[in-house]
Amino acid sequence: MSPASAWVLAAGVAMVAYTYLGYPLLLILLGRLRGRRRTPGPPATWPALSLLLPVYNEEAVIRETLENLLQLDYPGPRPQIVVVSDASTDGTDGIVSAFAGRGVRLLRLPRRAGKTAAENAARSLLTGEIIVHTDASVRVERGALTPLIASFGDPTVGVASSHNVSVARIDARANYAESWYVGYDMWVRDLETAVTGIVGAAGCFYAARAALQRDPLPDGLSPDFAAALIARERGFRTVSVRNAVCFVPRIPSLSREYRRKVRTIARGWHTLHFKSALLNPFRYGVFAWILASHKVCRWLMPHVGVLVIAALAWWARGEPGALAGVAIAGIAALCAGLGWVWPEGRRLPKVLAVPAYVVIGNLAALHASLRALSGESLPTWEPTRREAARRLEVG
Repeated sequence: MSPASAWVLAAGVAMVAYTYLGYPLLLILLGRLRGRRRTPGPPATWPALSLLLPVYNEEAVIRETLENLLQLDYPGPRPQIVVVSDASTDGTDGIVSAFAGRGVRLLRLPRRAGKTAAENAARSLLTGEIIVHTDASVRVERGALTPLIASFGDPTVGVASSHNVSVARIDARANYAESWYVGYDMWVRDLETAVTGIVGAAGCFYAARAALQRDPLPDGLSPDFAAALIARERGFRTVSVRNAVCFVPRIPSLSREYRRKVRTIARGWHTLHFKSALLNPFRYGVFAWILASHKVCRWLMPHVGVLVIAALAWWARGEPGALAGVAIAGIAALCAGLGWVWPEGRRLPKVLAVPAYVVIGNLAALHASLRALSGESLPTWEPTRREAARRLEVG
């Protein structure tokens, strides 16, 4: 093996080991050194809330979603609920309008402009001290709102994010590996919270102080990621709240998951560029390290992977033993191909699910990076279509 190939392989292995194992271990160590944070008690006066729900063509799930939001337990004033329709063309607006008598307000945009623009349009209508963001495709646990808002009893908290649980239909478990990844990511977020805070809220259910959300965001940015960055920029933390449980139905096909990841990561790159000053460790300290480790290292992983595969292929020309590495990469690619064409609604075997999910996720990150690098903006929002949040199971 040439010295160059050896360096590439060593760097690739080191980056994977650091990003997914070394980084969490360092968080555990830092958390123990910093000591246990005091859990804030319930506020003396519970703040007024505004629940913001942007939608586009969600007639299949919007009724159930609104019923879910209306039955959430909250000891404070009855939350304001504002639904922003991004110029829906199906029956979504009519269903939402039927809830007007129960305190749900509909704001319809005259033309499609994207999720960020939809949230910007609603800002002047929101009256709460805390703005709660959620999605139409998820189900929020009945008691989740109270611990989410109680976290603002800590004056250093500017944004509070849910603890997501990946769930699937009982009769057709889809995308098993998504459950594994979501569980891992929630564990890492808990570790980050114990150190200084997370770098991006969970878009399906999170809350932010209204004072941090007065300024409109540029189109094409990720609102949940930007919320955490803006909070840190203004001296606040973003925390993950374990008791604020949000059930997220798994996406029923890897091809849909690929498209979702491309959109999400491309918007994430634009958002990171918008607040790139937060990567300065001399100004933002540990937060800059967490931001680079959690976001940048993960998003750059496929770029390193391409170099590693190229180095293995070059090495295999003179070293038959290197063929094992090439064969492993080929098998993973085959699993991804099978996962891509697997019939939607049928259970993908676990032996295929994990390698397929890993390969598809990394290809999506590579694709997203190229789109972001080209300067392509993705302001128009296409919600990820998930199974309705009923008849679900965890795991």
